[in-house]
Amino acid sequence: MFLRAIGRPLLAKVKQTTGIVGLDVVPNARAVLIELYSKTLKEIQAVPEDEGYRKAVESFTRHRLSVCKEEEDWEAIEKRLGCGQVEELIEEAQDELTLIAKMIEWDPWGVPDDYECEVIENDAPIPKHVPQHRPGPLPEDFYRTLEGLLSESKTKIPAATSADTHLKE
Repeated sequence: MFLRAIGRPLLAKVKQTTGIVGLDVVPNARAVLIELYSKTLKEIQAVPEDEGYRKAVESFTRHRLSVCKEEEDWEAIEKRLGCGQVEELIEEAQDELTLIAKMIEWDPWGVPDDYECEVIENDAPIPKHVPQHRPGPLPEDFYRTLEGLLSESKTKIPAATSADTHLKE
């Protein structure tokens, strides 16, 4: 018992560097992560329960917290989460706490009932500052395959009669 309580921390691998400029090693990263994730779960309670943001934050934070509680070693935490180094996870958790505070302040889910959104009709011109996605041409193989499929379907499927089209309407 004594060796397990005292020896394990002494035998744990010590990280020398993160290898990322400006990101220092956090010797007690597991404890810091557990504290940050617990705080995140507490603070996200201020967000309405049915909001997607809250559901997403709670989901990944609970998962990460459970991994941190189950694993003792920083290497095992990094490997199981697969989201970078523990020091990066600490920065992400701190950023998430900042974002939660901002989201509560901004209240994006509290849109008033009388709020009217501008509707742009299909025939309205698109403003010049709005980027337009125009996909490039498809490869010739696509058109050959499509043509082959269409010609096959015409030979196998009988043409619709006027009674069939009347039923669809």
